[in-house]
Amino acid sequence: MIRVRAVRYRAAGGPEVIELVERELRDPGPGEILVRVAAAGLNRADVVQRRGHYPAPPGAIADVPGLEYAGEVEAVGPEVRRWKAGDRVMGIVGGGAMSSHVIVHEREAIPVPEGLSLHDAAAVPEVFLTAWDALAQARMRMGDRVLIHAVGSGVGTAALQLALAAGAQPVGTSRSREKLDRCAALGLREGILAEGGRFADRAKGADVILDTVGAAYAAENAKAIAPRGRWVVIGLLGGAAGDFPLGVLLGKRVTLVGTVLRARPLEEKAALAQAFAHEVVPLFAAGRLRPVVDEVVPVERVAEAQERMERNETFGKIVVAM
Repeated sequence: MIRVRAVRYRAAGGPEVIELVERELRDPGPGEILVRVAAAGLNRADVVQRRGHYPAPPGAIADVPGLEYAGEVEAVGPEVRRWKAGDRVMGIVGGGAMSSHVIVHEREAIPVPEGLSLHDAAAVPEVFLTAWDALAQARMRMGDRVLIHAVGSGVGTAALQLALAAGAQPVGTSRSREKLDRCAALGLREGILAEGGRFADRAKGADVILDTVGAAYAAENAKAIAPRGRWVVIGLLGGAAGDFPLGVLLGKRVTLVGTVLRARPLEEKAALAQAFAHEVVPLFAAGRLRPVVDEVVPVERVAEAQERMERNETFGKIVVAM
């Protein structure tokens, strides 16, 4: 057992329930590695969990937030073959990343490419894995018109870069003109200010929709999507229930997909991590992809960082230095 420092939610509620604590962490078991965490990415899911609406999945640490980490391997358990002490790794977890140490299965860990700092690497796993996996499920192809909602978010900026790298034509929505302007610097050529939740007239013919909003945008998405389009729902920031235009889906022969990473079993997460390491990590090493970091904050300021996220003041990712 080792003593670690971690962020903890002592109850459901506002930022006042966040505290820093010391706790014990077991030694890594067979096939597992102990990672000394340099930084953890902050995600909206951490905020929703703090409010009591998004509990950690079974087997994950329930009261310590954090879905992604970057750091160095400190120790390895029995039968570990992929990693050794000192290796730089990053990855996703079901919870508990905002801790000085985490234990993960060796097959879930992803190598940090040369030239990428550990603070920058902490902004990669959750958003790039989410976006890459969703776009793969949408069967995105070169030349596709890809509508990306909340394009200035962490997932949005990741999806934008992945679409461009694949030769697709991204279209992004945001409620902030400033965020659209900043996305233009990343390569966005069509940015739509979604005032009043309206965007369909300018986004028509979308072959793929990457939807982080959900119910509030359903009707407009149905208008915007092209015949035989692929609509992937990865978030429900605009609600989970509402009027749904099923007739449009039938007439256009739309494929509708819902997906989530957090609750997937080990084998699925391991397969995704290894495919990502093979296909996407080299693009970071080559400079074709880069994490968009809004701010790196010390762990003592994590409550303040969550408040900024709740006010929608961030562009890209907030990274918490552990």
